Amino acid sequence: MSRFLADSRPQCDPIFHSVSNFYREEFVKRQRCLDEQREFYSERVITDVERALTKVMSQLDRLCTKADADEVVSRLLRQFDVITGLSAWSDPRQIH
Repeated sequence: MSRFLADSRPQCDPIFHSVSNFYREEFVKRQRCLDEQREFYSERVITDVERALTKVMSQLDRLCTKADADEVVSRLLRQFDVITGLSAWSDPRQIH
């Protein structure tokens, strides 16, 4: 019986996994950027943004299964950019 249960696990779609990991890395970048700017924000703002980042990252796999995943996740990334300013930190010479 336990062998049957172990063999019945669904296979992970490599493309889905790649997209999810890509977005997860983007959210981690924003988390690091926020941490570097900690001194400029109140503890409440930091706590709220960290909580929101944690919530989004915990739901990322589910979000990536939706038909509009790119739109939804891109919008979330832009919203976090308002706080972190990560997009403004990009080196324009490295944009292709």
